[in-house]
Amino acid sequence: MTKLKLGPIADDKPVKVTVELPTSLHRDLAAYAEILGREGGHAPADPVRLIVPMLERFIATDRGFAKAKRQRSSA
Repeated sequence: MTKLKLGPIADDKPVKVTVELPTSLHRDLAAYAEILGREGGHAPADPVRLIVPMLERFIATDRGFAKAKRQRSSA
């Protein structure tokens, strides 16, 4: 079993954002969605739905950002 950084995608009320992605990144998102679905025993998610949890995970694990955010809050 592959250890992915993302778990199941939460069903949350979305905010509409338009973004252009390179074709190679969209292909990777589609592949990730397929693998995530297979690992979870369900159909692949829409690759676009992976963007939010990936960004959340990236921000949550960025130590430099966390430090700057703490410094900003205390200032």
